[in-house]
Amino acid sequence: MPKAKIEFLQASWLDIDRISDFYLREVGPVSAEKAIDEIMEHIGILGEHPYAGPLHPDPVLAKQEYRKLVLTKTYIAVYRVIGDTVYIYRVVNGKTDYPSLFK
Repeated sequence: MPKAKIEFLQASWLDIDRISDFYLREVGPVSAEKAIDEIMEHIGILGEHPYAGPLHPDPVLAKQEYRKLVLTKTYIAVYRVIGDTVYIYRVVNGKTDYPSLFK
């Protein structure tokens, strides 16, 4: 399979900015950079393996073919594969009620 293109939707970039700002405020610039690097590295895997994340466990999201990729102990990416493109919809704290963002 050829390499998939990865597209970040605006909401996912805002999520990443919020995560970065949180780390910057709470633990400093080095930790902020490391956290974002780890998130981006895991998302980058989707270029080679777009189906690495399973269908989302929420039945409504799964029916719409959203997938969930664990990025860190705290954060996950919610994405869909459409054609040869991986669309990153959100990058969120997996312990929150983030499925409600899609309903």
